[in-house]
Amino acid sequence: MLSEELILHFLPKMFKNYEVKEKSLLRITRNADIDTETIYDEDLDYRDAMENLIKQRIRMNPVRMELSRELNKKLIRALCKTLQVGEDHVFLTRVPLDMSFVFGIQSYLRGTGQEELFYPRRSPRMTPELDDRNPLIPQILQKDVLLSYPFESIRPFISLLYEAAKDDSVVSIKMTLYRLADKSKIVDALVEAAENGKEVVVLVELRARFDEESNIEYSRKLEEAGCRVIYGLNGYKVHSKLCLISRKTDAGVSYITQVGTGNYNEKTSTLYTDLSLITANQEIGKEAANVFAALLKGETVEETNLLLVAPKCLQNRVIDMIDEEIAHAKQGEEAYIGIKINSLTDKVIIMKLAEASQAGVKIEMIVRGICCLIPELKGYTENIKVVSIVGRFLEHSRIYRFGTKEREKVYIASADFMTRNTTRRVEVAAPVLDERLKERLIWMFETMMNDDEKGKRLTEEGIYVDRNLNAVRLNSQELFYAIAYSNAEKQQAKGGQPEEMEKKD
Repeated sequence: MLSEELILHFLPKMFKNYEVKEKSLLRITRNADIDTETIYDEDLDYRDAMENLIKQRIRMNPVRMELSRELNKKLIRALCKTLQVGEDHVFLTRVPLDMSFVFGIQSYLRGTGQEELFYPRRSPRMTPELDDRNPLIPQILQKDVLLSYPFESIRPFISLLYEAAKDDSVVSIKMTLYRLADKSKIVDALVEAAENGKEVVVLVELRARFDEESNIEYSRKLEEAGCRVIYGLNGYKVHSKLCLISRKTDAGVSYITQVGTGNYNEKTSTLYTDLSLITANQEIGKEAANVFAALLKGETVEETNLLLVAPKCLQNRVIDMIDEEIAHAKQGEEAYIGIKINSLTDKVIIMKLAEASQAGVKIEMIVRGICCLIPELKGYTENIKVVSIVGRFLEHSRIYRFGTKEREKVYIASADFMTRNTTRRVEVAAPVLDERLKERLIWMFETMMNDDEKGKRLTEEGIYVDRNLNAVRLNSQELFYAIAYSNAEKQQAKGGQPEEMEKKD
């Protein structure tokens, strides 16, 4: 029973000399869009200006009024006039106006014999690629590593940061931070590195919506520890997930680069499906260093070779790779494009994909959310198949595939194919050059395309329908977890690292 319903029920007793004819709970939603583009001023402290803007949120215009009971039109008009909200923005809802109490219910139900209400317990496993009981840097110098969250743990990456903080050969750590966990171990590792005399450069994106206050506090903590903190670019949010560890060796400067599809957030790494590539490839490291050099100057990268870096070197490079597949198809050769993203709204890319379909390129797409392309339209997009996977864990990883067999290029990226990502943000996509990891990603992609338990196909009518592809329904997320558990058990049997401790759901 909700306290607000109890109050609503008994409140009329407070008005003994009145007849209460109608009563309702009411909730107001205010506009949360704060204009951050107006605060780039040399005479302003950017962080202080952001704090003042955030305070404005509680006074911004209402955009919605929700009611738990019906009220007469005259009263609604009066409320709308007082609150300055349109009558077409008034909604009657039969569910609780604030559902946050639901999060606490599971702690009451655990152990009551109602286990059918709960998912099976799952927690991230350690990757078999690394042994975190031994130094990680030498292992990464030997081979690229791909972490797949939430099936594999983020712990090796955090351990790498702590190791870099103490390693005498490490001279600097540079990172872009967008959303962080409460009590972030990532930040603690960076603080330790700065206190140990390393150069630590951190771009903290203060405009990460609803994380602004948290990021402001973390930026202060980092600055107090001696880190150099910058706040992004005028006109561009920095949404990339990029970390560069620079080492001084006998041969000169050596780089270890991490590129991810999701935030440096320990909590969401157990809830979202994301990918994290850690590589000692020096060409990738040099390009990552160029990205940070540009950010420090308040600029964007103009040209890249291996990395795809928005806003200037991602959309155009994607178009070029689609054009390559179109050329192969027109020569009668097999041509293929595979894309996994959260949303597809970029009209330039949509039109080019339609052109590729008409040329005969086979296109497979996994688009969890918004998709502004209608697939399977005869003579237009008939060679495009779109699947959406909505499962227990939020599908958040981005994978780009271009080409077939030995000429296939595979990338992981922070960017969806939305105009705001491809042309108005700093985003980074990295090629997966290790053949072993490339094969793994291709297998994961194909597995998700065949998911007929949580995956639905988008039809030419614009609706999502179930599919029956396998004799036993395939849940890709459960399969990935089963493999992660199996790999961890094999590693433990060999005397490898211990498994991650079980965590509550």
